[in-house]
Amino acid sequence: MTTEEKYMKRCVELASLGSGYTSPNPLVGAVIVHGGKIIGEGYHQQYGSAHAEVNAIESVFIRFSNPEMLLKEAQLYVNLEPCAHFGKTPPCANLIINNKIPTVFIGSADPFKHVNGKGIQRLTEAGVSVYTSIMEKKCDALNKRFFTYVKKQRPFIILKWAQTADAYFAPVDRSQRWITGYLSKVLTHKWRTLEDAVLVGTRTALSDNPQLNARLYNGRNPVRVVLDEHLSIPVSNHIYNDACQTLIFNSIKSGKERNVVFIQLESFSYYVPQMIAYQLYLMDIQSVIIEGGIKTINMFLKENLWDEARILQSSVLWGDGIKAPLMSSSICKTFAIGSDSLTIYKNL
Repeated sequence: MTTEEKYMKRCVELASLGSGYTSPNPLVGAVIVHGGKIIGEGYHQQYGSAHAEVNAIESVFIRFSNPEMLLKEAQLYVNLEPCAHFGKTPPCANLIINNKIPTVFIGSADPFKHVNGKGIQRLTEAGVSVYTSIMEKKCDALNKRFFTYVKKQRPFIILKWAQTADAYFAPVDRSQRWITGYLSKVLTHKWRTLEDAVLVGTRTALSDNPQLNARLYNGRNPVRVVLDEHLSIPVSNHIYNDACQTLIFNSIKSGKERNVVFIQLESFSYYVPQMIAYQLYLMDIQSVIIEGGIKTINMFLKENLWDEARILQSSVLWGDGIKAPLMSSSICKTFAIGSDSLTIYKNL
């Protein structure tokens, strides 16, 4: 690992600390190095708050009595191109220039139209030495949600389900029956803290009455999204409680009642996944994890509208039931989760 890669790896580690809190902004970490030592660090902690570069530079001013002198001889590492526009905060490119930092190393270019090379251009025009594409693949992977949101104008879509060792998804009578173990359940709740929304269909909401929160893992709850064409789910169902916001796609009405937003679709026969994805994009939802049921998951698979599939498989054999979806994409990775296994597919 080169020196540049070592410090960029640290940027990625810092950036990851903001997971679940920065959306629809990207995950960004910054490191400032002087004389071969890290003298400042920072990351974007929450949407609307100071950017990584701001926090890293501020940490130098807090720690040292001669920050201006140190910054003039330092190198700044950041996993994403510094912004060049006024948003909720001033441009980070200007901050770097104003503090006379002479060298900047960047992992990924920012595809957002108000940045998209403008940050790099502003730095180079000011005489800053800029080096790009440092650990680019790793930095791109970190912000896969943000890049999908910006480039494709839709959320990053994750399909998730559990299946038995003989590939059954649910009982024939669609009654609630656990397939995987407790560790897999905790992992699912952790995933929910990292995504903006969790989505289920009508039958899953009726059969399981899921809470769709992250009660087994410390973190923020996702927005609950439910497909309920005829508004057949009773208001006594958990999706109507005040634990978190709920979006209900239906064919009957639009409007808001307490924490529940009703979104009326013109049709539930054509382009439903596309309409849902675009509406979530308009609502600044950067990522969604689809947890069921089989009809809903297959609907997104049929339209090839997904980015990642996470399949938890137990060692249990049922013998019969509703078959799980059959994946044809390349397997990315397989992990052991207690007595269960997790297989991740990517839609390349």
